[in-house]
Amino acid sequence: MARAVELRQQRQPFVMASVIWRRAPSSGQQGSQAVILADGSVRGWLGGACAEPTVIVEALACLDHGEPRLLCLGPSDGRDHHRSAGTGQSDEHSDGLRSIAMACDSEGAMEIYLEPSLPAPQVVVIGRSPAVDAIAAVATAIGWDAVIVDDGGQPDDHAHPELVRTSLDLSGLTVDQATAVVVATQGHYDDVALAAALGTDAGYIGLVASAKRAEAMNDYLRTQGFGDDDLARISSPAGLNLGRIPNREIAAAIMADLVARRAEGHLAADTEAASRDRPEEAVDPVCGMTVLVADARYRSIHGGTTYYFCAPGCQQRFESEPEVFVS
Repeated sequence: MARAVELRQQRQPFVMASVIWRRAPSSGQQGSQAVILADGSVRGWLGGACAEPTVIVEALACLDHGEPRLLCLGPSDGRDHHRSAGTGQSDEHSDGLRSIAMACDSEGAMEIYLEPSLPAPQVVVIGRSPAVDAIAAVATAIGWDAVIVDDGGQPDDHAHPELVRTSLDLSGLTVDQATAVVVATQGHYDDVALAAALGTDAGYIGLVASAKRAEAMNDYLRTQGFGDDDLARISSPAGLNLGRIPNREIAAAIMADLVARRAEGHLAADTEAASRDRPEEAVDPVCGMTVLVADARYRSIHGGTTYYFCAPGCQQRFESEPEVFVS
């Protein structure tokens, strides 16, 4: 649980896997939990060699679609689920239940609840003004993460001091593709704040300013070595352009624009990078269970092809009559 909290603070995606039922013999115990990261690594304990690779693959699928899943491994033993007949087969239901018939030597069974945790969209608002506090308030009200950066200021100067950082150093905020940086410094240090934002992977950078001041900022940033591609990342005026409106309405206009961008597929976490690091999978030709290639202790080469096994028993059966399993 402590690891899960740490990952949330670091805005890292993960799956919390919990054993909610088991039938002996099974190495996983009811109440056992593990955190599964986007690269397939596991922190905690769920079960043995046959169960863990399957749980990892199913957990990574949960990260892809963002929905929880109840995973049933092994024969039901009277549990009220429909199971697929046959070794290595699976059955998925519309209610998120996925059943996989285990084929290992143990006759145990488990049910594991997989709950994905994806980082919420984040708004980093830079400056000290009523607009800054209003943007942070609207963001948190709709479930977004919010951080106020008041360089050289005091947390107590803001309505939500718990959200305030007093240094323009953005390196510790995990600014990613799901982060919007809004510069609302009101002319005090727009250039420095924009330069700091351009040095991050923020999916959106907005400047609260008039068109004239925004143009002046672009001209200045060019003299500092920023090119057209950098400047194209800056949206100004930030949010929906509704003219001269009060600070609270400016906040609503900015957040409405950010919500629309997210609905269009922007401001989303970069899952492709994590996918590239995911473990390579193979299927045990004897029992049909999932095997992670990097961790496979049991493997055989037949006809120039490498086959991977979840346990020594499967490897022995394969090597005794490989043509049967290859065909």
